[in-house]
Amino acid sequence: MRVLAVGDDRKLLSFLVRALREDAYAVDTVLGAERVLEIARGVPYDLILVDIRLRGSSGIRVCAELRKHRVKVPILLLSGDSLVEERVEGLNAGADDCLPKPFAVAELRARVCALIRRSKDRAEINSRIGDLEIDRHRRCINRGGVTIQLTAKEFALVELLMLHSPDTVTRSEIIEHVWDCQYDSDTNLVDVYVYRLRQKINDMGTARMIHAIRGVGYKLACA
Repeated sequence: MRVLAVGDDRKLLSFLVRALREDAYAVDTVLGAERVLEIARGVPYDLILVDIRLRGSSGIRVCAELRKHRVKVPILLLSGDSLVEERVEGLNAGADDCLPKPFAVAELRARVCALIRRSKDRAEINSRIGDLEIDRHRRCINRGGVTIQLTAKEFALVELLMLHSPDTVTRSEIIEHVWDCQYDSDTNLVDVYVYRLRQKINDMGTARMIHAIRGVGYKLACA
């Protein structure tokens, strides 16, 4: 899952990045409001975090601009702690939720998770392929009725493959979305994690579901 954090307080942005990356989110940041629309329209984000306090603009204006240009990504507005009127204005401008500052990391993560979970009708997004099912709430997978526990990176990898199934996901896309860094052709990081994931999924002795596409990447499919 990929999140865009918008603000002009570098300390706040750094805090958001650390908190969300611990939950295996890939996080991009943008200082100020000038390039938000351009960036949001160019990358398929799962959530946008916007600080209400922006020099020369405001988070409310950013919300309104994004909605005006039909950017439908869920928006979480980080608002002042006492101004109810601001939060109401933000919701009316297109924010999906408002989180008053200061806030606890646990609440931030819960709000982000809830917004992403509610977004995009999950019934239309792959959650089961064959006898493999993903449990986004508990962040694990089930195969043939058996629960398989995963590390944060393994879960992010299988979720990415499932969201794109049956299409192929390139190695560079996997690196960018799971590890939030640029692809290095000399690294075998993706292959190592795919190998571990395959071992866990195939422990039941069932058919292989993660398929290598030579020279491109991997896909998740029944056959």
